[in-house]
Amino acid sequence: MNFKKIDFFQPMILVVAILAFLSMGYIGSFNYRFEDPLDLEVILTVVFACLIFAVGALIVKYKIKIDDSKQIDFLSEKLLIILVVIALILQALNIVLIGGIPLFDSVLKSNATTNIWRVAYPLFLIMMNVLLAKYYDRKYLLLVVLGALIFGLNGYRTSVLGILGSTFITLYYLDKISRKVGIIFIAVIVLGIMAIGYIASQSIANQHWTLNPLELVFYRAAFTLEVFERILILGGTTHGHILSMIFSSGSPRTFIGQYVLTDNVCLTSTLFGPVYLDFGLIGLTIQMAFMGVFLGLVHKLKKGIGVGIYSIILTHTLIWIETGPTDIMIWFLYLIGFILLIINFNHIKLNKD
Repeated sequence: MNFKKIDFFQPMILVVAILAFLSMGYIGSFNYRFEDPLDLEVILTVVFACLIFAVGALIVKYKIKIDDSKQIDFLSEKLLIILVVIALILQALNIVLIGGIPLFDSVLKSNATTNIWRVAYPLFLIMMNVLLAKYYDRKYLLLVVLGALIFGLNGYRTSVLGILGSTFITLYYLDKISRKVGIIFIAVIVLGIMAIGYIASQSIANQHWTLNPLELVFYRAAFTLEVFERILILGGTTHGHILSMIFSSGSPRTFIGQYVLTDNVCLTSTLFGPVYLDFGLIGLTIQMAFMGVFLGLVHKLKKGIGVGIYSIILTHTLIWIETGPTDIMIWFLYLIGFILLIINFNHIKLNKD
């Protein structure tokens, strides 16, 4: 088998990642202080969601073609570098204003996602990937490492995974990843995410973990899927309230914690939890079909800055498998992808072959 001909980061990677997460959660539910293993309904619902996503993605893959995608050329190399540096300075300023390093303090961490961070993170993520996609130079990887370190101080694994994961996918499509570099990059991502997650968990007050970093990964998967199991009973009962919170004020994940567990905690509820709680199985079906079609279309635009945009959207959709699609910033990234599709609307054709 010629692995160079395999597109490892086509949209169907999401299905592979979801099933891997489900497997880890199922194993974790047997081992760590859970009353029962995952319910069969959880497994069947997740598999159903994967099938709907796959149908949408495969329809686009075989029935839609894009002749020649239109490129955006107004972003110069110098401008992109300036914007990346501004994002790093903003995040450094954010850490200073918080008054400490959130990674080592759960109280500071709870206040770390300030408005400055909400500007700095997406700015860095977008400009860094576009810079690599349009003007690749090995020295720019130092900015990637610096960004991962500075944003990692916020104590959230998702920021580090978003930066390193999207960069890895961008480099993959630029054909800049050798087997050796790829193995090292993946190892750094995995170990870095496990380390940040473990350090952050140890800093939580009144919580004494006895799990090692690897066990913690399985535990988190099991716990998140258990939250989704409880959501299945409540499907469609919030009538769009979570969706409205995403695009207004409030914390959707805290609301889910209050609604599902009757506790004032911020919960991750899987890629499927929020929409199922809002609209039930119909909402889940629509969401997964949309994601399959959307990722399939953006994947076909992976040329020029389209490579960077697709990498960012795919990475954060993968992150959503655990956290759930409740981040307005990430929906903003979807909006950028949608704008890219509008720009190329005349190039999108029905494949009649």
